[in-house]
Amino acid sequence: MEKYGDLIEKQRKFYLQGKTKELSFRLEALKKLQSLIRTNEQELMDALKKDLNKSEFDTYLTEIGIVLEEIKFTLKHLHAWAKPRRVKSSLATLGSKSYIYPEPYGVALVISPWNYPFQLAIAPLAGALAAGNCVILKPSELTPNTSALLDKLISENFPEEYIAVVEGGVGVSTALLNEKVDYIFFTGSVSVGKVVMQAAAKNLTPVTLELGGKSPCIVHEDANLKLAAKRIAWGKFTNAGQTCVAPDYLYVHSRVKNEFLHELKLAIHDLYSENIFDAGQFTKIVSERHFKRLISFLNNGEQYLGGKYDETKLTIEPTILDMIHWNDEVMQDEIFGPILPVMDYESLPKIISEIQSRHKPLALYIFTENEKIQKKILNEISFGGGCINDTVYHLSSPYLPFGGVGESGIGAYHGKGSFDVFTHEKSILKQTTMFDLPFRYPTMKNGLKFIKRILN
Repeated sequence: MEKYGDLIEKQRKFYLQGKTKELSFRLEALKKLQSLIRTNEQELMDALKKDLNKSEFDTYLTEIGIVLEEIKFTLKHLHAWAKPRRVKSSLATLGSKSYIYPEPYGVALVISPWNYPFQLAIAPLAGALAAGNCVILKPSELTPNTSALLDKLISENFPEEYIAVVEGGVGVSTALLNEKVDYIFFTGSVSVGKVVMQAAAKNLTPVTLELGGKSPCIVHEDANLKLAAKRIAWGKFTNAGQTCVAPDYLYVHSRVKNEFLHELKLAIHDLYSENIFDAGQFTKIVSERHFKRLISFLNNGEQYLGGKYDETKLTIEPTILDMIHWNDEVMQDEIFGPILPVMDYESLPKIISEIQSRHKPLALYIFTENEKIQKKILNEISFGGGCINDTVYHLSSPYLPFGGVGESGIGAYHGKGSFDVFTHEKSILKQTTMFDLPFRYPTMKNGLKFIKRILN
């Protein structure tokens, strides 16, 4: 197994020179990153087409555009984020001034996944650079064309001691995790997230884990069914359902279930055509192993729509499974594919209880015009983030930190959150030398009484 201690040591030496902490250096690095993305836009689209059969529209919307917006937002605000800020001092520290100094961790390891292999590599990278860190980026081996292009672009534009891309499979990730770095940012499955956290614990390395889980989508009886169907179809089947915050399953009120499923069928045909195999624009499943796992779910419940697949192209058409129950195989783990199980309900408290009894989801979506129901869902169910009357779109706002809770993840990023997650906040109290407070010392007569009077 290859060791990466020399690379990490090289980056640590560079970091200790202090260059990456200079605001001008960080801004220049982000501008260079922004420029190389724009310059190589077509190459990125070609790589993602080869790896996942992503259309240029989907690639720009979900990979390139969202990253450019993130960098633009960071460039605009970085000066304010990076400044030491003064905070209030307490009465007990009379005469002092209190400050918080944002400082980078040092050498950050970013392990990115295959489902959005550009966005989920570059967005955390930009946050780490904005905070002033050196970065080792480990992209996914399941999207080799995108990973190779990332390696090429980074190595040609940045020195290895500042940013390094390390390609390879599980063995490379394991070797990197065996080394001591200053921060680990991982995006991927819950099972691998546990391995990452276990490795980090050996050196007490702080981590951000962006994981997943079964994200519910609730369609109440008063929902705008036509609009709900369109937004759910888009959120679920974009990237062939290979999105960590895609609606994993539907709860539809029994009174509107038939009408809603009809609208959902129309929305899917409108967005993705009635024959995705002829259209050739639908994202493929990333690997044969994932493809076989997904098609094993197709005999669960009853197929309301879809169910066809092409093994030679690793493509599965958008599929709706009706008459699903919690003991079905498709409901045991996150689906991560273009298969949408549907369950109906009549009692809202019952489905809240069912969701509460399982792992906390990364996302939750509720479609209803009733604000009392909206508040009830938000107050009673713990989840990473989500939308009311929409799906997935909360990821697009730099003002909304994105992350999970419980088994769906630790930590959050996007916008200022991306800066914060790679930053340690150093607390500093600057004390006056003009006078000294005698009550802090045990030699002061009646000092305890004086302290109690102040603190109470």
